[in-house]
This record gives sequence, structure tokens and C-alpha cells, in this order.
Amino acid sequence: MQLTIRAAGDNVKAVSYLLAKNPGNLYERSQKGHLVRMFYSKFTDTELEMTIFVTPDPIELIQNSANSYDITHYINDREFAVSSIFLSLIRSALGTALNGQPKEEYAEWVMHPFPFTFELGPVNTTLPDSQLKNLFEPMGYQVDITRPEIDYSFDLKEKSTVRTIRLSGKQTLKDALRHLFVLIPVIDDYKHYFIDEKEIEKIGRYGEGWLDQHPLRETIYRRALRFKEVYDLVENGEAEPATEPAPLKKTSLNELRYAKIAETAAALKPKSIVDFGSGEGKLAVKLGFINGVNEILAVEPSQVETMKALRRFEKVNDKTDFVEPKTLWGSLFYFDERLKGKDLMILCEVIEHIDEERLPKIFDGILHDYAPKSLIVTTPNREYNEVYDMDDHFRHDDHRFEWTRQEFRGWCEQRNHAGDYDIEFAGIGEEHTEQGFPTQMCVFQRKVNN
Repeated sequence: MQLTIRAAGDNVKAVSYLLAKNPGNLYERSQKGHLVRMFYSKFTDTELEMTIFVTPDPIELIQNSANSYDITHYINDREFAVSSIFLSLIRSALGTALNGQPKEEYAEWVMHPFPFTFELGPVNTTLPDSQLKNLFEPMGYQVDITRPEIDYSFDLKEKSTVRTIRLSGKQTLKDALRHLFVLIPVIDDYKHYFIDEKEIEKIGRYGEGWLDQHPLRETIYRRALRFKEVYDLVENGEAEPATEPAPLKKTSLNELRYAKIAETAAALKPKSIVDFGSGEGKLAVKLGFINGVNEILAVEPSQVETMKALRRFEKVNDKTDFVEPKTLWGSLFYFDERLKGKDLMILCEVIEHIDEERLPKIFDGILHDYAPKSLIVTTPNREYNEVYDMDDHFRHDDHRFEWTRQEFRGWCEQRNHAGDYDIEFAGIGEEHTEQGFPTQMCVFQRKVNN
């Protein structure tokens, strides 16, 4: 993942002073375990070309919890694409230019516009080319977007979401970098870190002088901040930089989902729980604190995720009222006698990763062979994707399908064809007046006489 900055014309050498990087030296630093390099490939009186790129350590991204992000146990390419991860790694290298604070003798160039070209990529986004252009063109950029030449005869996707973006226009270096640091997270489909007061302050600072007038201002805030209560702070004028930030506790959709499932599970009063597709054990830890539970089976097909779960269980500080989950290798495609007849089985964001035509047989096996007293199933609500400006795409590349609320309700009712269970539906996350909740949940409870 890389960003290349080009400038042509008189006085372009001044850009190196603003970057505070000597063209004769290779800049190379380790940032949180990842290698950041910056070098000049052209540096003359009238031409300058500088590239900053990151060689990530994927293992570090997964193992370091401060840098971890939910990949739902599947391989993806976020660590190799220009994204919020990329920005967090290059921010310190570009700090002088971002803040507009070079050495005093070069301060006159901070507000000097240069004819820049910025090329960034690869970018992986579900936003269409037209919307990418609408993000940058209001600031005066000419936007050129290219896609890789791929032979799609061997690819299940009809069209690649990977692109290279080239922005050309006369800008100050400080303004241009601030445009990128606000808008790249908007392009990114999911930010890898929690969003808090500092994030609001940063967007307000980097967006000063241009964001309030942007025609897509609301879309930018919504996609950059992702959560309604944070967005409301901005809308209500409560997000101005201050000595004491406004009180705000940010909770991700994942955490809201785990909390809702744990709350629902506790109300069912189970003694035994099977967490199917338990991943790195975040939900299983919450289940371990439910009163009355004496057995939790964390079932996961990935050995890597299971190892992370074991480390997570070991790190639980107060184990006084904690039932440590037992990890099991398992798959929904294979029957396991050990999982039969439990009080509660949970499938949290699992079914959408399975081919739709295979689900009926799997669910018949769950409801009638495993026959738990209760079953909790969660899955994305496809209608809510419109709120994320990705209504034509799934939320994850590995999703085989995503259902509307009506489709999910109908499917669950159909799977209960024997009538052995009572079923209830609920939503998780921020509710939209028209599109509902981002996550939908169904709870199956076996009838007393069955």
C-alpha cells in the first residue's frame, strides 16, 4: 500500500521542506511492527516525486490486540490496501506536513499552492467510481480511477472492487494531506480501530475550512464516524475541540451484538451453551459470566482462531464467577454427538458464510438432531447496507448471501416446519426508521411438550 506525491513547476523543492524529509536519505521506520519507507524518485528544480509505502506484518496486525480488527475468521486484504490502517501507520511520518509546522524559515511555503498529483492504491472499496469522484472533485481535484486488468474467467466476482485513485489539482500540501486523511477512512469499508472523542476532534481539525461546505458532508461524517451518537455530537455542534472532550463511550456493532446475545442468553437460563463458530472467543467470554451456566463449548473450525480464544480465556482477570469455555474443533457440516441436547446453541454471524442451498439441511440437523432447548441466530440485515452506502454489495467478501428482514423471517419460519419451536425476532445496533437494525436476530425456543 502506498501514496505517491508528484509536483511540477517552480519552487517544488520547497515541498521537501514541508515534509521535513531530506531527499538524499531513505526514510525507514518501524511503526507498531510494520515497516514504513519514504523515498524521492525525482527531485529537480521543476519536478518532485516522493513515495511513502508500508510493508505490513500481518501476524502483528492479528496478534496485537491494539491493532486487531474483526475479519470474521476469514482472510482478507485490508493489510495490503490503502485504508485506515495505512493512515495510522504513516501519520507520524507525515506529521510535520499535516500540521503545517516546518522549520520557521520554511513557514512561508505552508500556504503556497502547488500543482500536485496524488496517487494512492490499491484501494478496495464498495463505493462506485462516481461517488469516489464526488468526494474529491468539490475541492478542485481532477479524479482518475483505474482498475487492474484481471482475467475474471477464474473469478467469482463480476467486477473487482480494487482500484488506483489519481488526484490532480493545485493545493497546499497541508490541505491535500488533510483531505486524504479524512476521506480515505470514508472510502474504507470498515475502520480497524474504535472511534472516540479524539476521532471527532481529528476530523474537525483536518476538515477545517472545507468539510462544512462539502456537498457530501453528511455522508462523510456518517461513513467516517459510523455510529449515530458520535454523528449526533457533530450535527449538534458538540464536537468542537475543547480542553475537556464531551463524555462519550463508544461501542462497536460487534460489542453491541455480543452484549445483546449474552443478555438474551441469560434470560433463557441455560446450564449448557454451544457457541458455534466461536472464533477468537469474544462472545464466549461474555457467556462465561452468565449465572447458572456450568458448561460452555466454543466450537470453531480454525485452529488459529482457537489459539487466540485460549489466550483470551487465560487473560480473564476475575475468574471467581467465570466458567471457562472448552474449545472444540467442529463444523456445521459434520455431526458431533458431544453437542447434542444442550440448553442453548448460538450461531453469531455464521450462516451468511455458508452457501444458501446448503443451509436447510444444516438447520434441520441443528433443530432436530442436536435439538437444543433454545437457538439464537444472528445475521446482517441487507436493507441496512443502504445506510452504509453499500446497498449493492455485501458487507464482507466471504458472505454468500445477505437477507432482508422479510427474507430472514420467512426462512426461520420455514425451518421451523415441524412446529417444535416458538420463534421471536429482534434487532441489534442503531435502528434506522426505514431500514431497521444492522443485525437481525431470531430466537428459537422449544415448546414445553416437545
